[in-house]
Amino acid sequence: MLVFLGIIAAISFGWLARQRLASRPWLEEGIPDEGSGAVRLPAAKLGLGVFLAVAGSLFALLISAYVLRTEVAAPDGSGLLLLSAPRLLWFNTGVLATGSVALHLAQAAARRGHRAGLRDGLLAGGLAALTFVAGQVLVWRQLAEAGYFLTTSPASSFFYLITGLHGLHVLGGVAALARTTARLRHGVPTESLCLGVELCALYWHFLLLAWVVLFAVLMGWAGNVLDVCRAWLG
Repeated sequence: MLVFLGIIAAISFGWLARQRLASRPWLEEGIPDEGSGAVRLPAAKLGLGVFLAVAGSLFALLISAYVLRTEVAAPDGSGLLLLSAPRLLWFNTGVLATGSVALHLAQAAARRGHRAGLRDGLLAGGLAALTFVAGQVLVWRQLAEAGYFLTTSPASSFFYLITGLHGLHVLGGVAALARTTARLRHGVPTESLCLGVELCALYWHFLLLAWVVLFAVLMGWAGNVLDVCRAWLG
C-alpha cells in the first residue's frame, strides 16, 4: 500500500511539475507570471491534481483495509469473495477503457479546433460512463442473486463499498462531461474548452487506473503479484 501511495504521489507531483513547464497560454492553460515570464498552473488543474491525490489515497486505504480484513477472516484466502459475474466485470472494464480513449480523442480534437470530433468524443465518453455504471448495478444484482449481500461477509461488504465509491466518482465525471458538452452546444469557442476537456480526460484516465487496481485486488490477483515480489526479493 505504501508503494501504491508513493506511485500516486509521484504521478501527481510529476504531472503538476510538467504542466507548469509545458503550459500554453494561448490554450488558456496558465496565467503568465509577471516578472519571471513563467506560466503559473491554473487553479482548476491544481485543484484536480490535489483531488486525485486524495482520492487515490482513499482507494489505497480501502484496499489495504479490505486485504487485512479478509486475511483475518480467513488466513488461507478462502474468505475472499468469489465473483459470480466475471465476464460482466470484464465488459465493464472494457467500457471504462473505451471512455478513456474517447476522451483522449476529444482532447486531441479540441486542440485542433475540430468541434465535431470534440462533440463525438464527449458524447462517447458520457455514454461509456453511463454504461459502466449500469453494468456495475447489474453485477451487484447478480451477486445478490448468488447469495452475496452487503452483510454476507467482510469481503462482500468491502466489494460493494469499494465499487460503489468508484461508481460515485464515475457519476461525478459524468456531471463534468455534461457541463463541458453544454458549453460546446451553447457556442463557446473551442479554444476556451481545451482546459475543461483536458481535465475531464485526465480524470477519466485516473478512474481507469483506479479501476484496474481495484479489479485486480477484488479478483484476488494482487495477492499472487505480492507473492511473486516477496519471492523475488527474498
